[in-house]
Amino acid sequence: MSVRSLRFVGAVAAAVVFGLATSGSVLAQGGPPPVTVAKPVVKPIVEMDEYTGRFDAIGAVEVRARVNGYLESVHFQDGATVNQGDLLFTIDRRTYQAAFNQAQATLNTRQTEFDLAKLEYERYQRLTQTGAAAVATLDQRRQTFLAAQANIAGARAAADTARLNLGFTEIRAPIAGRISRKLVTEGNLVRENETLLTTIVQLDPVHFYFDIDERSYLSYQRIARKNGTNGNGKGLPVAVQLSDEKDFTHKGLLDFTDNRIDSATGTMRLRAVFENKDLFLTPGLFGRIAVPGSPEYQGVLLPDEAILTDLDRRYVYVVGADGGVQQRPVKLGSRTDSYRIIREGLKGDETVVINGLQRVRMGGGKVTPQPVTLPPVWQGLMALPQPGAQAQTGAPK
Repeated sequence: MSVRSLRFVGAVAAAVVFGLATSGSVLAQGGPPPVTVAKPVVKPIVEMDEYTGRFDAIGAVEVRARVNGYLESVHFQDGATVNQGDLLFTIDRRTYQAAFNQAQATLNTRQTEFDLAKLEYERYQRLTQTGAAAVATLDQRRQTFLAAQANIAGARAAADTARLNLGFTEIRAPIAGRISRKLVTEGNLVRENETLLTTIVQLDPVHFYFDIDERSYLSYQRIARKNGTNGNGKGLPVAVQLSDEKDFTHKGLLDFTDNRIDSATGTMRLRAVFENKDLFLTPGLFGRIAVPGSPEYQGVLLPDEAILTDLDRRYVYVVGADGGVQQRPVKLGSRTDSYRIIREGLKGDETVVINGLQRVRMGGGKVTPQPVTLPPVWQGLMALPQPGAQAQTGAPK
């Protein structure tokens, strides 16, 4: 026999010895292989539907000049948080200050003319009553008084306009929020209502817009009708998960449903509002939103680790009182509390293999169940004792 043949025979012998040793280790445990089993979690649940969307500012303003002039100074840092009324820009105010002074002087002149015309008109009223003055003269004085009254009104309006223009040389924040960078540097000419100086977005609270399909919208409408509500979902609690998060940690409320379905896409636009005290949620961020999609009912829940797949079939291993294992086909639903909802196939009183699924076949349809109680929220297999741990520590099975 050649050396190569001897090596092959040796390898086969080693494999046989390893297989016998493995089988012996299973038998050494005192019977069928140990597996972790538990009864499904049965509790009141509300199924959550998930959609994608983006955050948007609840308010946004484009800051523009309301008067012409040269930009004199900028009073904010790029990207800073500003309060309503904070001074942002100053336009050269000398021209507008001179115009205001001139308008104020004209107003003073018209006030003097008005006071004199009123005094003469009142005096001629008394003289006419005693017959010391002609009625025609009284009419002239009345005309002069009314003209002076109109002149002072015009002068007062001109002074108010000049005062407004002078005030517009100081550009202040119309809303509170986060400001962008300055788009015009000092010394440049800005034109009223044309030159964009910067933008401000309001960040607290913040909106989240998302679209739902027509079938989901109809389902929500039927649920709302059953609950006796109007179906717009206003005030419905929702939660958002950001792109780098694993859980829906940001809590908010649904506050708007559009009034028509988009005929081009067949979707309905909805909006939720979220508190944003720390300004972490930035407009434009992508996220997934969870919306209650069913009434509350008693749900049967299992971790995904306990569910096996055979092509398009899903099933679990159910353990009987004698340790016998049977496959049980199940129909799955959405996820809640990190569990998978079992729509069909289980009632909730069965004993299901949770951990050690690969050992089921080793026992020839028999296992040694090690029962545990599943927590209300699934934390993963690492939170459970490993199969065989009780036997190794001498604990009762």
